[in-house]
Amino acid sequence: MKKVKLNANIFTLCGGIIAGFVTVLTVMGFFWTPYDPNAMDADAKKLAPSLTHILGTDNFGRDIFSRVLEGAGTTFIIAVSVVAIGCLLGIIIGALCGYYGGAADVILTRICDSITALPSFLLALVIVSVIGAGTYNIIIALGILFIPSFARIVRAEFAKERERNYIKSAKLMGVSDLRIMLVHILPNTKGVLLPAITIGFNNAVLSEASMSFLGIGVQPPFASLGAMLSESQTYLSSSPWYAIGTGGMIVLMILGFSLLSEGLSRNSSKI
Repeated sequence: MKKVKLNANIFTLCGGIIAGFVTVLTVMGFFWTPYDPNAMDADAKKLAPSLTHILGTDNFGRDIFSRVLEGAGTTFIIAVSVVAIGCLLGIIIGALCGYYGGAADVILTRICDSITALPSFLLALVIVSVIGAGTYNIIIALGILFIPSFARIVRAEFAKERERNYIKSAKLMGVSDLRIMLVHILPNTKGVLLPAITIGFNNAVLSEASMSFLGIGVQPPFASLGAMLSESQTYLSSSPWYAIGTGGMIVLMILGFSLLSEGLSRNSSKI
C-alpha cells in the first residue's frame, strides 16, 4: 500500500511540476512575448538559437519562442474550451441518465455508444469540413465529440451511487432530486472525473494539433503548435530547432497532464 501511494504521489508531483511549468509559460504568452510573434525580419531568417532568440527564428525571421508561446496559448484555450463543453454537457446528460434511468437513458446511451464506436478524429474532420475551419469551429466539433466519454463515466457513477443507503435516506427525508444530484452524488464522482478531465485535455491538445497540422485547424495569422510543426518539416535539415522547439512544447504539455492523470487515477483507486 505504501509503495502504491508513493508511486501515485511521484506521478502527481512530476506531472504537477511539468504541467505547472507549461501553464506558466502559456499564461505568460497571453501578456508578454520577447518579440511580436507575427513580425517578420528578412535579415534574421533561420537564425540558430542564441541569447537574442532563445529558440532561433523561422524561415520568415519570426522569433520561434514568441510563436511557441502564442501557439501554446491558442492550443491551451481550445483544449480547455473543448473539455469544458464536453465535461459540462456530459455531466448533465450522464447525471440525468444515471439517476433516473428509463427510456431516455437507453436512447442517450445508444447515441453515445454510436458516436464513440466511430473514430473520433475522423468525425471531427468531417464536422470541420462541413462547418468550415477555424478556432471556434474546432472547439464546437471537438466539444461535441467529447460529450459521450464524460457522459458514460458520470452515468456509471450516478447509477451506482443512487442505490447507496445515504441516497435512499436523503429521499426519505424529502431532499429534492436536484440537491441530491448536485450536493450528494456529484462530489463523489471526482475520483473518476478528475483523471478523465486531464486525459480529455491531452486528447484535445493532440486533436487540435493534428487538425492544425493538416491545415484545417487554426488559420493564419494566428499561431498554432500543429501548424508550426507542419511548417517546420521543410526545414528539418537546415533549421531543426524550429521542430524541436514546437514539438518540445507539445510533448511537455502532453507529458505533464498524462503524469498528472496517472497520479490522480492511482490515488482515486485507493479510495
